[in-house]
Amino acid sequence: GRSGINANTTELYDPSTETWTTTGSMNYGRRYHKASMLRNGQVLVTGGLGTSGFLNSAELYDPSNGIWTMTDNMNDVRYYHTASVLGDGKVLVTGGLINASSISSTELYDRSTGTWTLTSSMYSERQLHTASVLINGKVLVIGDSNSAELYDPLTGNWTTTDSMNYARSSHTASVLINGNVLVTGGLEYDIVLNSSELYQSSSTY
Repeated sequence: GRSGINANTTELYDPSTETWTTTGSMNYGRRYHKASMLRNGQVLVTGGLGTSGFLNSAELYDPSNGIWTMTDNMNDVRYYHTASVLGDGKVLVTGGLINASSISSTELYDRSTGTWTLTSSMYSERQLHTASVLINGKVLVIGDSNSAELYDPLTGNWTTTDSMNYARSSHTASVLINGNVLVTGGLEYDIVLNSSELYQSSSTY
């Protein structure tokens, strides 16, 4: 959280009653982190900015008992990164920020072993970007510029794809029912954008 402190508190929202209840606290206070829902129902929280600086720590929330447990640390400290659950259940973490510099490194979390392994780095350093899992299982990463690239989980390699019409960061990217990706808004340097564009299966916007 913010409010001048890096909070470790967590809460649960019940849509049936429209109420919030507190649950177990994380082991580390953090902000600018990511949370990913795993196939077994647990939630993996990664990275962020903590009281003592940048974090490479990761922890798991068990909804059956409300308890957080530490898991293997990432290889790199990072915040403003992405964390995407792949078709095989692994979590792909990409990019982020370290000491005011964007990074291109990526790594995979394997829940079955509780470990992280580095995979191929992206072509571009990125922060405040998005990573969208496509219908074909590949991951489309865009942002921190107008460039775009695709990660193939079968090979662990990255390939460049068609660039966006605008450079964007802090935008959104939504995979539509037809497989296209809708990208909206964001920042182009210091300009707040109201434009949107579509990434299509033909690899064009």
